[in-house]
Amino acid sequence: MNLALRVWRQRSANAPGSFLTYQVKDVTPDMSFLETLDALNEDLLSREEPPVAFVPACREGICGSCGFVINGVAHGGQRGTTVCQLSMRFFKDGDSLTLEPWRACAFPVIRDLIVDRSAFDRIIQAGGFISAPTGSAPDANVILVPKEAADTAMDAAACIGCGACVAACPNAAAMLFTSAKITHLNALPQGQPQRDQRTLSMVVAMANEHFGSCTNHGECEAVCPKKIPLEFIGTMNRDLIRAVWHRHREPLVVPGAAQQPFHEHAATEAESSKSG
Repeated sequence: MNLALRVWRQRSANAPGSFLTYQVKDVTPDMSFLETLDALNEDLLSREEPPVAFVPACREGICGSCGFVINGVAHGGQRGTTVCQLSMRFFKDGDSLTLEPWRACAFPVIRDLIVDRSAFDRIIQAGGFISAPTGSAPDANVILVPKEAADTAMDAAACIGCGACVAACPNAAAMLFTSAKITHLNALPQGQPQRDQRTLSMVVAMANEHFGSCTNHGECEAVCPKKIPLEFIGTMNRDLIRAVWHRHREPLVVPGAAQQPFHEHAATEAESSKSG
């Protein structure tokens, strides 16, 4: 089959970008979407034109770095599927497809379909570590983990940090990603000593990266290739309330993070300035 690919081309982060349309011929239903881009790039290179930049990565749906938007839907719209797993059998001969990178302030475009997702790395780093005894390997049953807690942690750990949730959210929120990373450790007994500090630090780090706020659209869950449930956001909000309560509502300070903590005095001053 023959397809028309309308691709976002942008040479660098500071260069202006625009859509260019390319014709790709002889696409077979068994090809993956990235193999179709490979075919396009081979044709471009044969004509001495710059190839389309994308992240080929694992091509097994493990890393999520291949992600981009296809016809307005992150990862192409097939439930539980990354772009690299997307088969061309879901498209028809003569289809016109628009390809563009994740659109979010926190995900600046590097080139073409590649964005900088290092904001996710900084959120994870803010979570720190867990307390664990050193020395010889402990027995497997030293710390008993309830079945429900283990299942919850495993479901949360399935998040691959691809960024589709941010790209799909009208507010470019990273709540689903952050809640999955928080729940992954907070659900386990090993994660309890740093539970409050982990939650506070990661939420502040998320805010510092200029992600938007969740307004419960549910678009993030719909496009997540690992089907991370929306309920993890509620779990994170619960843990956040718990952490703030345990801190006795002290102003939140995270070392090394530039921030302006919100507290009652700031709220009072803000209201006074509005009324003035």
